[in-house]
Amino acid sequence: MSTARQWLGSVIYTPLLFLSAGVYACIVVVMSLFGPKFAWRWVIQWVNLALGGLRWFCGLDIAIEGRENIPEQTGIAYIKHSSALETIVGMKMFPRQTWVLKRELLWAPLFGLGLLVLRPIAINRKSRSNAVNQVVEQGKQRLASGRWLVIFPEGTRMAVGETKRYGVSGALLASKTGCPLIPVAHNAGEYWPRRGLLKRPGTVRFVIGKPIPTKDREPREINDEAQAWIESTIATLS
Repeated sequence: MSTARQWLGSVIYTPLLFLSAGVYACIVVVMSLFGPKFAWRWVIQWVNLALGGLRWFCGLDIAIEGRENIPEQTGIAYIKHSSALETIVGMKMFPRQTWVLKRELLWAPLFGLGLLVLRPIAINRKSRSNAVNQVVEQGKQRLASGRWLVIFPEGTRMAVGETKRYGVSGALLASKTGCPLIPVAHNAGEYWPRRGLLKRPGTVRFVIGKPIPTKDREPREINDEAQAWIESTIATLS
């Protein structure tokens, strides 16, 4: 694609993405009246629509590697956060799920209501100790209900090549429950950068790592292993 066409496709795709998210959020709210599984089916329909539109307008596709590493047991997924794309693709990688996210997202018209019925763990990032306790206590409930929990452990989108120490709440939850922690590395930030409108054509690689053992391990040890794997794997994708 030429640069001009790439810009045009990106400019068209972005508002359509937000518009479709609002429409499907309303559908998800209605479908939630029939149970969480019905609501989740419509979430996946929106994900497929969003990814199909990304291919059509921007020439950007995805490849998911390592699906065999996802256990049947419900667990916690750690996904590198450098783009908006991984928030969409994560829903396609793992079974019915919810997320740890900043509470401000629930204030968005329509979209926030759709999120709310999917039972996320909405935290106040300024209250760190309370946020950690909230993730642990509510995380236990979400896992017990059969939902996967998806966490972006850096807490915010990072520029390509950058990272910071992973937050401890997910590893603490994993340590207390003994559930597996699945790391996910990708290079989405190179194609759809944070705060970037232009989306480059190509194929974004998502790599799902093997489950990290968590039972009877220190949370910081779990985090260090997850971060080392994710960041070193990303280096091989560039």
